[in-house]
Amino acid sequence: MFYEVVIPAAGRGTRMKAAKNKLFIELAGKPIIAYTLEVFETDPECGGIILSINPAEEEMFQSIISEYKLKKVKKLVPGGKERQQSVFNGLKHIDENSIVLIHDGARPFIGHGLVRELADAAFQYGGAVTAVPVKDTIKKAKDKAVVETVERSSLWAVQTPQAFRVSTLIQAHERAEEEQFLGTDDASLLERIGEAVMIIEGNYDNLKITTPEDLYVAEAILHKTRT
Repeated sequence: MFYEVVIPAAGRGTRMKAAKNKLFIELAGKPIIAYTLEVFETDPECGGIILSINPAEEEMFQSIISEYKLKKVKKLVPGGKERQQSVFNGLKHIDENSIVLIHDGARPFIGHGLVRELADAAFQYGGAVTAVPVKDTIKKAKDKAVVETVERSSLWAVQTPQAFRVSTLIQAHERAEEEQFLGTDDASLLERIGEAVMIIEGNYDNLKITTPEDLYVAEAILHKTRT
């Protein structure tokens, strides 16, 4: 199933405590975003990549695109104040009759098999997310006092990529914009308008690099994948 991908890449990543966009931080001498982009660059079923960026960082992104010969990056578009706005800006440059994946630029350890499974599920159902079962005990609390222990067998930790029919996702974004609703992810926008979202089980290596501590884990995952 052919698809295109939108990567919101305009965030500052303040939890990383870095003086630059965390996507430019290097793992083994290569920027995080380069690893992520190469996954889609090397997938024959990916028809193109849209990056939503901070315009002030365009020169840096263009340099990475050139250095790593990333020919599938079709367009750099201005990101919004919120991630949701950055995604919507990217969606406007994709054919409404196609399938789109939304992916975090800071998740470099995804595979083609998972990507294609998501695209197929989105074509069939309208929306699909990758997720992993919650391993820890989850407790609900108020003012740090435990209210209840949540039964975890039905709980999933959602990741990206998330895949959708473009027309359906645009409809969900337009409704959210009209009603000034800000969701935690794109799937939540479909859920609130009654559209189906299916879960495709992913893996725990699909790390989102968010904090300095995550860099140590990312280096270990990278070493494992190379060996």
